[in-house]
Amino acid sequence: MTTATKAKKPANQPVGLLGRKIGMTQIFDNEGQAVPVTVVKLGDNIVTAKMSKEKNGYSALQIGGFVINEKKQNKAERGVTKKLELPSLKPLKEFRVDDTNSFNVGEPIKPETIFADGMLVDVQGKSIGKGFQGTIKRHNAGRGPMSHGSKNHRLVGSIGQHTDPGRVFKGLAMPGHMGDQVKTIRHITVVKVDSEKGLLLLKGATPGVEGGLLVIKPSIQTWNG
Repeated sequence: MTTATKAKKPANQPVGLLGRKIGMTQIFDNEGQAVPVTVVKLGDNIVTAKMSKEKNGYSALQIGGFVINEKKQNKAERGVTKKLELPSLKPLKEFRVDDTNSFNVGEPIKPETIFADGMLVDVQGKSIGKGFQGTIKRHNAGRGPMSHGSKNHRLVGSIGQHTDPGRVFKGLAMPGHMGDQVKTIRHITVVKVDSEKGLLLLKGATPGVEGGLLVIKPSIQTWNG
């Protein structure tokens, strides 16, 4: 009998940056081919705290994403920024990193120190909410016959047996709330880093609506790893 091996934590955990999705457009590469890109407006990304293994039990960086009105902060967030005499920041996101010596509390992280043209990144965001949907749209289920007399066009159909087991199994694909979930898309190519304008062009689509929050960090996982 074989036992499952526990996945090892990758070395050199990278720090990520926060941004907001502006929308999609296209640019042309050197060969004249149109490349669909998602335009991301990077936040201020100011380091607000450094966690160490000696003091906190783990090594991490806390980053404040965007400068906002103080009224939009809660008391915990306001306490962090006021103690450091920083502007009001939100959200405060932690990134597990192995080495925090190259970062200073109160200073912003420049995008060119994290990202470069052509590198692969993982993008996390909340998917678009689509409300209550049936099994055809939510789970790509097949529909019933559309001929005359059929009363089962888009219905769920049978969801189990009668006497045995006499219940509905957990995890069955059923109608319900669709979308509005945190999703991560891995290995997205960085097309261009514009540090002057604070923009990041990512190849293809990313999760979420326009204006939605995105967490972007360099990919550390390989396809076959």
